[in-house]
Amino acid sequence: MKIGLYFGTFNPIHVGHLIIANHMAEHAGLDQVWMVVTPHNPLKKKSTLLDDYHRLQMVYLATEGYPKIKPSDIEFKLPQPNYTVTTLVHLEEKYPNHEFSLIMGEDNLKSLHKWKNYEAILAHHEIYVYPRISSEGENVELKNHPKIHLIDAPVVEISSTFIRENIKSGKNVCPLIPSKVWEYIDHNLFYKK
Repeated sequence: MKIGLYFGTFNPIHVGHLIIANHMAEHAGLDQVWMVVTPHNPLKKKSTLLDDYHRLQMVYLATEGYPKIKPSDIEFKLPQPNYTVTTLVHLEEKYPNHEFSLIMGEDNLKSLHKWKNYEAILAHHEIYVYPRISSEGENVELKNHPKIHLIDAPVVEISSTFIRENIKSGKNVCPLIPSKVWEYIDHNLFYKK
């Protein structure tokens, strides 16, 4: 089975995440997309993150109607801070019959050369890249790598930061997040302060 791994803190998950995950599941030759909830991205302040369980629960709620999209807490069980290469090794050992690839935005592709053991990732895994609006220079060398596939997916510029800030200031964000996720956030008073 070909599995695309879509990593994120999903703080909170929003319709942009679902549009990309569904597009990859339907158009990139993948059997499933696993939304891997990251406990702590070394590049993000942990204080801004909801508890792992709440973010995972929101991913469950958001993906209920998508049979090809599955939530994953695989990184919750790994030592922190964790690196993608470690997660990939762990998944290959746990699921030897699956073929794992990565899903990332063009913005992440530009910094891939800074990832721990990125050469090993590229040697063993396909990477499916979706477009992002960005003014930074492109990493043309990696874009032309045979394991990197640029997918003509919709350009979605919604950020979890934007959603959190708008919830805090009392604005309506309902069109940006699945209704069950909004109900969960509202019930628990998340992002209000």
